[in-house]
Amino acid sequence: MALTLINPAAIRTAAQSNEPYDYFLGENLLKSEAIDDLRRDFPNIDKPGYLTVDEVQLKGTFKTLIDELESDELTRVISEKWGQDLTTFPRLTTIMKKSQPKYGAIHTDGPSKVMTMLVYMNDAWNAGDGGRLRVLYDGQNFEPYKVEVPPVMGTVFGFLRADNSWHGHRPFVGERRVVQIAWIRDADELERKKRRNSFAQRLKGIFGR
Repeated sequence: MALTLINPAAIRTAAQSNEPYDYFLGENLLKSEAIDDLRRDFPNIDKPGYLTVDEVQLKGTFKTLIDELESDELTRVISEKWGQDLTTFPRLTTIMKKSQPKYGAIHTDGPSKVMTMLVYMNDAWNAGDGGRLRVLYDGQNFEPYKVEVPPVMGTVFGFLRADNSWHGHRPFVGERRVVQIAWIRDADELERKKRRNSFAQRLKGIFGR
């Protein structure tokens, strides 16, 4: 499919590093002429945390964006960036609108993930260092850090999962719009992740947020 909302050049020219693990950080992934429509069509999510696209009502330009983010065309651009083919891996896309204090704990992602990419969709960010993802050197400390990711409109951050791919952010409460695409090792694991995410959301509905 044609990429009408996404700038592939934002990934091709993104700053790339393999220290302390493989990642890239770019800006202006979203075409400027599409931003007003994307802002308007962002899902009206009232639950905190990440929801799968199956759990969210997608419409208009935002739905087209999800289609493009999940497309083989975009995956080929990313594959060229890494120098390895990711097109054979299924993708899991999740969306967040509301953040809670417990989110952002330092972690590496599970071994079922090959790569994760985050696309931020906030107009501005004035919350100090809260909610700003950091590339970290270990699983205990937010400082020192290699780089900090501004969660503003069109920022894109991608990394290859590794045993040392530590990342996280200091607590933030409020609206934090982000789309996450994960490339998963196999289809069975993808379905397991969807079921776990759905179950977690149901528990939030029963026991509160």
